[in-house]
Amino acid sequence: MVELGCRVRFEGRIWTVAALTGGQVRLVAQNGKVVALLLSLLFADTGFEVLDAPEGSRVPPLGLLKSLPEAVRERALAWERHVREVETGRPDEGGCAGGPRAEYDPETRTLAQREEAKAAELSAAGMPTSAVTVRRMRARYRQSGLWGLVDHRATRPRTALGRADERVVTALQEVLEAGRERSSGTLGRLRVYTERLLAERHGEGVVPLPSNATFNRLVHALADGHGLLGSARQRRWRSARPVPPFVPTTVMAPGELVMMDSTLLDAFVVLDDAVVERPELTIALDVATRSICAAVLRPKGTRSVDAAQLLAQMTVPAPMRPTSPEALAMQASVIPYERLLSVDARLEGAAARPVITPQTIVVDQGNVFVSSSFIAACESLGISVQPAPPGNGPAKGHVERTFSSIKTLFVQHVAGYTGAHTGERGHGVEGEAVWTLAQLAEMLDEWIICGWQERAHDGLRHPMMPRRALSPNEMWATLVAVCGYVPVPLGREDYIELMPIKRQKINDYGIRIDYRTYDHKALNPYRGERSPAMDGLWEIHYDPHAPGQIWVRLPGAGQAQGWRWETVPWIHHTLVTAPFTDFTWQHIRRTLARRGSRAQHEHDLALALRELLERAAAGHGSRREKVVTARARAGAANQGGAVWGILYGQQPETETREPANEDVFDDSEDVEEPLPDDGCVSTWLAEGAQASDSPAAPVREAGVPAPRRPKVTVYDPFEESLRW
Repeated sequence: MVELGCRVRFEGRIWTVAALTGGQVRLVAQNGKVVALLLSLLFADTGFEVLDAPEGSRVPPLGLLKSLPEAVRERALAWERHVREVETGRPDEGGCAGGPRAEYDPETRTLAQREEAKAAELSAAGMPTSAVTVRRMRARYRQSGLWGLVDHRATRPRTALGRADERVVTALQEVLEAGRERSSGTLGRLRVYTERLLAERHGEGVVPLPSNATFNRLVHALADGHGLLGSARQRRWRSARPVPPFVPTTVMAPGELVMMDSTLLDAFVVLDDAVVERPELTIALDVATRSICAAVLRPKGTRSVDAAQLLAQMTVPAPMRPTSPEALAMQASVIPYERLLSVDARLEGAAARPVITPQTIVVDQGNVFVSSSFIAACESLGISVQPAPPGNGPAKGHVERTFSSIKTLFVQHVAGYTGAHTGERGHGVEGEAVWTLAQLAEMLDEWIICGWQERAHDGLRHPMMPRRALSPNEMWATLVAVCGYVPVPLGREDYIELMPIKRQKINDYGIRIDYRTYDHKALNPYRGERSPAMDGLWEIHYDPHAPGQIWVRLPGAGQAQGWRWETVPWIHHTLVTAPFTDFTWQHIRRTLARRGSRAQHEHDLALALRELLERAAAGHGSRREKVVTARARAGAANQGGAVWGILYGQQPETETREPANEDVFDDSEDVEEPLPDDGCVSTWLAEGAQASDSPAAPVREAGVPAPRRPKVTVYDPFEESLRW
């Protein structure tokens, strides 16, 4: 922009613009030479360049002007008209019909004379002004436009801290930051800690604290909006939040991103011997479709094998329960059943739950999900595991929000609902619990199919129907039509691969894991031998929910992979026939001191375990022992479910959904059934509790056979492996 006083480059020399008249410009060189020429010739020069153009934009900042008081804004607009009149002779950009006033005519009056005239005019109007002030306002207008004419005393930033001592502010900020992870306290505690910190740094009484009211206002000024006050839970959530700006997670295919997490369910369930406890829920959520791909409900204490079971459930179609209505079948849903059935025959008779194979799984830093066994299980299925930052709930916000929805849409309507914390808990909630763990798991599975998968989700939108919210099943049907569907059948060996792993030697006495010895004649050729692996150790898989047996990977002649799985039982499995878990075993180990050799101590542990299970089955024992055995029975009951039961050949019977009652408990112990000889495993759909939780069977007349319940073949891995 060429204007008076600016420096330009013309014909290789530096000039100063001295005058602008019509279409002509007068330039003055550094040596005093004066040149007058047309503006068109100046602009046409190839070396023309404006060297010191004004930096400020002349577009008025209307947003900033509106934030000013009206009097300040009107004064700035008035000064703009005065400056324009001094420079151009016209107060407005459009000019006036009568031409400029005589005292401001640039043709007859110099700039200095016009400045003097404007100063005299303003002084006569009651606003004392000098020519120097007019010149200064002109310079500010050229530099910053209209904003430069504003009285900047009105634009000074106002701080909520007022005139507080900076040393007090610094000390208070440090105290607030140090209290993020501490239990909540009062403002009085903050005052005491701040006073102590000031005394340590500056001496006793050197920096006085303001009054209580002023100090409290200072605390709120520093803490409000920064998550430094409020409950401990709110402060932890704020500190764990990632640094803005937040980038939304965008996924375009089912299974592209799956989030897994565990939480204690806000409801009590009835375990064995009338033990009431909150179970733990672990789910896998597909972000693209918001589908709950799988859910596992366990007694408190989720293990890595439970997380691995989620992986298995996701890739296997959910079978229909015998008591479920036909409306819950995949055939009756919006899912393209006929087209998918032609690709995957396992979908016949399946429930309306998507079958999704994950590509990437986001987990937290819990021991369950960062364990080597879970990582190995994911690697065996070609799944990438992405751990979230420690304590960062928002990094997996989709699954956290799903837990909140499960609470409000399902859990709060269940008998024995506890509320999110003790402050929301009613009176005598433990007495309201009537459902067993298996019964609650059954209700949860049905609610997921008919309550969650069919419910419209505001975050699911079709590109062609952006105004309509889709359900998870509708979104999956839409995406699977674009991305396709590839079934991933899992065989018996695949499920064993998902189990936790140990690497140990095969000794003369067998394999010893946590004071449990496993032995079988199939180990004879490998006792004391090194395995083909680099470390020379043998790969062992075990199930913490059923420690009665382990699986050892051994070389297999004639096998396609060159190895085979050998099931090795615990040497005392005939001594302890009731179901137990690793949790029960650890309890026995903590309570029984070693008094003999290792072999004798293991035998003593087995006897103590049997006595504990028998004592609990008879309704005796301490509260702790009842809790331990109740968790063991509940864990073993769930372990024989539709998917996981293929490892053990268990065939649990179904039962009608009735509230549990402590008066109908059966003290009989469950006996593990042997694996069928033919190796072809058909499982019964585990729908209710264990036999110890179910009502007594009706009395039958002699010679009348018991009515058979419908048998549901869920998944035969051996037949499936031949098929694929």
